[in-house]
Amino acid sequence: MKKLIAVMMALTMLVFAGAAFAEDYAIATDTAFRPFEYTDETGTLVGIDVDILAAVAADQGFTYTIEPLGWDASIAACQAGQKDGMIAGASITDARKESGWIFSDGYYNATQSMAVAQGSAIAGFGDLAGKSVAVKIGTMSKDYAESLSETYGFSVVTFESSPDVYQAVIGGQCVACFDDTPIMADYIKSNGVPLQLVDGTANEGADYGFAVFSADKQDLIDKFNAGLANIKANGTYDEILKKYLGE
Repeated sequence: MKKLIAVMMALTMLVFAGAAFAEDYAIATDTAFRPFEYTDETGTLVGIDVDILAAVAADQGFTYTIEPLGWDASIAACQAGQKDGMIAGASITDARKESGWIFSDGYYNATQSMAVAQGSAIAGFGDLAGKSVAVKIGTMSKDYAESLSETYGFSVVTFESSPDVYQAVIGGQCVACFDDTPIMADYIKSNGVPLQLVDGTANEGADYGFAVFSADKQDLIDKFNAGLANIKANGTYDEILKKYLGE
């Protein structure tokens, strides 16, 4: 009996020890940034970011919950300590690093470019003088548009989401929009919207990174980097891109 009790106590201690060391992270993401995160026809959150996070977590043995809060709300929740990190197609920039973002290794390189309504006479930046363009607030695309606005004489109007940005052009509020190239290409293809990318307007691009906002969360970055390297090596990463991009 004493041996049985001792064994049961040992098992109980192992269970509690496992619970103590188990990592369960709260992750934030955007609401509509297809094909990186979006809700499918069944109401399920899917996308490249969602699948990469799932594969990394499985590889590294941690659990998590992911919540689509929106871009600004995701940043605010992480900064307030309500979420541990965010994965939302966030471009890795020096400006963000200087303001407190801590990034993982890059997991996808994306350019930003311009789109206009189908049939538009606008063929390049030189046709934007005196007009308005739409961008998503707080993004690399906004920075790109603003870097060109003075030179080409156009104004920049901000919106909360990519679909809002595209609708501004479709509805005639703005003559063009700037966004991440794969996002616009997917949106145009998937939804049949009357927009077209403008050749020759893409920038050099930047890597997307998983992000945390406190040095106390460095362990999560380390796990993400290790898992990312592993899923790239074993082919899972390429399978995810092919699933959503056909690459």
